[in-house]
Amino acid sequence: MERMSEAERQRILESAPVGTWALMLIVGAGMVVAWLFLYYGVFLPRGGVN
Repeated sequence: MERMSEAERQRILESAPVGTWALMLIVGAGMVVAWLFLYYGVFLPRGGVN
């Protein structure tokens, strides 16, 4: 395997963590969908507290 140059290494360290942001977006969207399912699919059909 070829060694990285110092400039290439520095460029990678200074770049934004795109994969982390994508993963956070996917997990956050999944949590919102799950919350909406619980609210509209479980809680509202059961009615108010008696």
